[in-house]
Amino acid sequence: MIKIINADVIEGLKQIPDKSIQCCVTSPPYDDLRTYGGSQWNFDETAFELYRVLCDGGILCWNVGDSVVNGCESLTHARQAIYFVDAVGFRLHDTMIYQKLNFSHPETTRYHQVFEYILILSKGTPRCFNPIIDRKNITAGCVGNLGKQTITQKDGTKTIGKKKLTQEYGMRHNIWCGKTRGQKEMCVELKHPAMMPLWLAGDLISSFSNIGDTILDPFGGSGTTAEMARKLNRKSILIEINPEYVKIMRRRLRLNEQLVQP
Repeated sequence: MIKIINADVIEGLKQIPDKSIQCCVTSPPYDDLRTYGGSQWNFDETAFELYRVLCDGGILCWNVGDSVVNGCESLTHARQAIYFVDAVGFRLHDTMIYQKLNFSHPETTRYHQVFEYILILSKGTPRCFNPIIDRKNITAGCVGNLGKQTITQKDGTKTIGKKKLTQEYGMRHNIWCGKTRGQKEMCVELKHPAMMPLWLAGDLISSFSNIGDTILDPFGGSGTTAEMARKLNRKSILIEINPEYVKIMRRRLRLNEQLVQP
């Protein structure tokens, strides 16, 4: 099931019942880096509405970057993280990094910028975590650490635990490196100015929700979140104010007009 609400983000969120969403995956407009058709939004009110619609243990995956204004980074991710925690009541469960394989604009006074933040915020204790096990262990086939599994105590002493063979693959770290949407689909005309990579949306959905859950994207954009939610056997709700982007979603997702709420 995919539902699209063509409305302002606050108006759209108010149509969603309390505690009805298990996971939210989104990349909101930030720091005026894109115009998105000229629409504006209220971060503070959006944050409270997202907390309301998430169920207990629900997870918000918030992809945001910092721009540079007059030679100073905006600290948008930090300000938003603090507000989510101190004002709204979320827990900052993890701060992840989405590292791109290339930079968008060459820098001349600092190193090239190649990453964005993903704030993993939970409403209480997270209800699920499905780790992706695809990181190649450099010590695969060996027994523990330097031949022994050791645990360092507070006083500096070490205790030797049960010997354990290191598996070939382990859980990922919280820095995810991959292609941007433009790098993945080179020479393809992208109808939206800032499309989240399919792999990124899919891996976040897989990690922080279960089959059958409802995934929310309050800044629906081109419909990436819904596309991956459907592929992973989840339901989804998208909110998008721009009617042109709604048309893009419908074409990509092959939806009927009846699924778009005014």
